[in-house]
Amino acid sequence: MADKNMFLRTMRRLGESERLDPAVRAAGPLADKLVADRRLRSFFSGEATGIPPHGIATDVPFGAWFMAIFLDLFRDDGTRRAATRLVALGVVAAAPTGITGWAQWARADRATRRIGVVHAAANLTATLIFLASWVARTRDRHRLGVRLARAGGAVAIVGGFLGGHMRSRRTP
Repeated sequence: MADKNMFLRTMRRLGESERLDPAVRAAGPLADKLVADRRLRSFFSGEATGIPPHGIATDVPFGAWFMAIFLDLFRDDGTRRAATRLVALGVVAAAPTGITGWAQWARADRATRRIGVVHAAANLTATLIFLASWVARTRDRHRLGVRLARAGGAVAIVGGFLGGHMRSRRTP
């Protein structure tokens, strides 16, 4: 129980941290443009389906990256190629995933926006680490690529927890 309370206290502190406001203000105009058009706002909020696309889009990079980490447990050339391709898929899928997240973030309250900029920073960091993993793998530095992927996976988990917390704050 103490661990759960520590997590919730950390989220509350992030949501109350005025130090994050400059990042929130910087990201706001771009996010607002994403939802300025009624049709885009409807799409990004999931009005037609009841499910905002960000929640679904996150499965692609997260799933690709963690399957690559799993495949890294095996040493044959075919598995290495597959892991390299999965890392690349995750990196490519991170861009539309981020866009759907920013559009959803645009409609959030201030506390959620503060947590959201930390979530975005963690996810961008994970994406850059996975990009470095892909580069290492394509340059025959597979072991470095594997180590980078593991580090990127740890950062992606942090981003995922932050995103999960933000989702749980959303009212239906």
